[in-house]
Amino acid sequence: MGTPAEYSAASTSNLEVALSTEQHQDVITGIPREELRARRERLLTQIRSQNLTGYVLFDEHYIQYFTSFSFLATERPVAFAANASGAMVVFVPGFEVERVHEETEFEHVESYPEYPGVEHPMLILGRVLRDMGITGAVGADNDGYPGILGYAGPPLSEVVGGATTGLSPFIESLMVLKSDAEIALIRESARWCEAGHRLLALYSRPGATEAQASLRAGQEATLQMLQTLGSSFGGQHASSDGVSVGYRGQIGRRSAWAHAIAHNIEFQPGDVLVTETSAPIWGYNAELERTLIIGPPTDEARHLFDHMVAAQKVALDSLRPGIACADVDRAVLEYFAANDLMPYWQQHVGHAIGLRNHEPPFLDVGDHTRVEAGMVFTIEPGVYSPTVGGFRHSDTVVVTPDGIEVLTEYPKDIESLTIEL
Repeated sequence: MGTPAEYSAASTSNLEVALSTEQHQDVITGIPREELRARRERLLTQIRSQNLTGYVLFDEHYIQYFTSFSFLATERPVAFAANASGAMVVFVPGFEVERVHEETEFEHVESYPEYPGVEHPMLILGRVLRDMGITGAVGADNDGYPGILGYAGPPLSEVVGGATTGLSPFIESLMVLKSDAEIALIRESARWCEAGHRLLALYSRPGATEAQASLRAGQEATLQMLQTLGSSFGGQHASSDGVSVGYRGQIGRRSAWAHAIAHNIEFQPGDVLVTETSAPIWGYNAELERTLIIGPPTDEARHLFDHMVAAQKVALDSLRPGIACADVDRAVLEYFAANDLMPYWQQHVGHAIGLRNHEPPFLDVGDHTRVEAGMVFTIEPGVYSPTVGGFRHSDTVVVTPDGIEVLTEYPKDIESLTIEL
């Protein structure tokens, strides 16, 4: 295992190993103001076409999409609103006001003392909206602040005195196609997923535990990312945000559980491991996952591994503009059926990704959305054996006019992903 001193001495060289395949030179920034303004204008056009007096957004990802304003969503309501003329307001708890003025360009900031307070925040928001002419027929992503962390309050329709029109389907349709700026951020996220993954593989050895390997790799990769990107990182949603790598309990036979949970398991020779990575950049995410094997793989493990790689290739070869999402999943299912693998099937091929780790559309036989250039997907068909383990690679790809571009670059062959004893 090594001592803490040895770990410390090794950190710099290990980080250099993690980043050795590509030196970072680009300057990364958030979404340009002009693009944010254009997004809001498209939403206003939708509002006006429905004769609504304005819109109110509560969802943290929707607010970030239209404004780049990030906040910690708790029981204290936060809202972003605009009337049909385009006048905007952000509504936050009182202790957020100074930060909002310092870190954003909002000219109109309204607040309330605390939740639930003597007067409920939604009642105060109602007055703010009425003063802006946002009453009666209003567009919203939700009829009031969603009930998270114990929040309870009156619906938005009650405080504005009229019906709310749901905006989520329209907003989701905007978020599906990524701009060049969004793709650049997802591409940057992919680079740091790769860096963290290399360190994770380095520290995953028999005798080490899941927590030791993942926390050490994540911390070192995060520190290097902060040093490299500086202010280009775009801030963190929480103190712990950065490069996150690990296994989430997908170790040994538990690797056959596609959504296992961590138990700080000690690695053993013969274990099949399924990794996960994350590295949000200005809120945007890529995903990189690989199957690792500790020690020489058995014939059965190699057999299932090879089929998993082949199934992912089927999905990658199928994905292109114009095809239905359902047809990509169907192509993989046909591969499974042709190779007697259906007993090992558990999940669809993948999902879109961006500001959230999972976004629509989904590469699933039930989703008939047509694939378009600018969509970003994870490609992650898995093969799951309850006795041998789970086998899954996940790569993030962007759809181009001519096909796809794989954003995550990491070895896929079993020799590269076998951890020597």
